[in-house]
Amino acid sequence: MTSGRKLQLFIVMVVLPLAAPAAALAQAAAMTFFITSAGSGKGADLGGLSGADRICQSLAQAAGAGGHTWHAYLSTQASGGQAAVNARDRIGRGPWKNAKGEVIATSVDDLHSANNKLNKQTALTEKGQPVNGRGDQPNTHDILTGSQPDGTAFAAGEDMTCKNWTSSGEGAAMLGHHDRQGLRDDDASKSWNSSHPSRGQGGGCSQDALRGTGGAGLFYCFATN
Repeated sequence: MTSGRKLQLFIVMVVLPLAAPAAALAQAAAMTFFITSAGSGKGADLGGLSGADRICQSLAQAAGAGGHTWHAYLSTQASGGQAAVNARDRIGRGPWKNAKGEVIATSVDDLHSANNKLNKQTALTEKGQPVNGRGDQPNTHDILTGSQPDGTAFAAGEDMTCKNWTSSGEGAAMLGHHDRQGLRDDDASKSWNSSHPSRGQGGGCSQDALRGTGGAGLFYCFATN
């Protein structure tokens, strides 16, 4: 065997396998959007916005994207003297890429327009895995948002945020469909962030209630930087 051939074999057998993990790590570090691979385990009780942000940060850290500051895409309603918070105002400016490097939106306005690229194929977890949608078993396409289609909060009054993400029983939360599919062929069924409220016996905020309409207490995370 010639020395040139030996070098080629060395590159194939040793150098390339080492380069692949490095490339994967670099891609993970560049990720700026994902759906949580798991929720809090307590339904829509995420420990408020700060608790949800911690879940985003922890999952991103484990996936190799902890160099970013991560926020949950969740709105809260005015309550107890506290002003409402709009999900669209807490996720940075974009653009945002999934774990495979695919751009899902270039800006906040693009994200909340018909031009965004968010669907079942691109709305991946921090691990780069797809999330079950309509037709899968179990269906987990209901994503917690508490938001109107433009990413703003609902007015105070009717609960649409499970008591600002602190309830695992009474209340309701607005949900989006990450796969852009529902029971009807209308805008709400196809909405990624504002499709329908949760519901269930004793309230729509428990893990069982969320599971009953096709969810698992998952939510969107965006890098703010």
